Amino acid sequence: MDLRKLKTLIDLVSESNVSELEITEAEGKVRIVKGPVGAPVTVAAPVMAVAPVASAPIDPSSLPAAAAPEPVAISGHIVKSPMVGTFYTSSSPEAKPFVQVGSLVNEGDTICIIEAMKILNEIEADKSGTVTRIMVDNGQAVEYGQSLFLIE
Repeated sequence: MDLRKLKTLIDLVSESNVSELEITEAEGKVRIVKGPVGAPVTVAAPVMAVAPVASAPIDPSSLPAAAAPEPVAISGHIVKSPMVGTFYTSSSPEAKPFVQVGSLVNEGDTICIIEAMKILNEIEADKSGTVTRIMVDNGQAVEYGQSLFLIE
């Protein structure tokens, strides 16, 4: 479902007396629930999640200004997430992590797991070296292309 269509659906729900809308298409299922801002949203399928729709429009000038992040110089190779999912440092909660800061890795070594749609995907190092930084926390949701590790 494209973003324009999704935005149109959100606008329709926010302007109507409808409190919940569920759409099923070939790409997946989307469920939009109108409620107070910050209320939890139930999503029927992991394809798309939609935030609650506010009853009244929000004036962007009333929101606090976010400070621009300062650029950080990084030297070394960054291993990026090949998919959207949940990042895990080990194969199970009791197991020791695949790698830690200071670990030596060879190209092809498993360095973490990303769970996507109940499938555990082993992520391998694409460069040999020493892990100097782990950029995400265990159990954290990651995006496609998000930096996971720094290897020097």
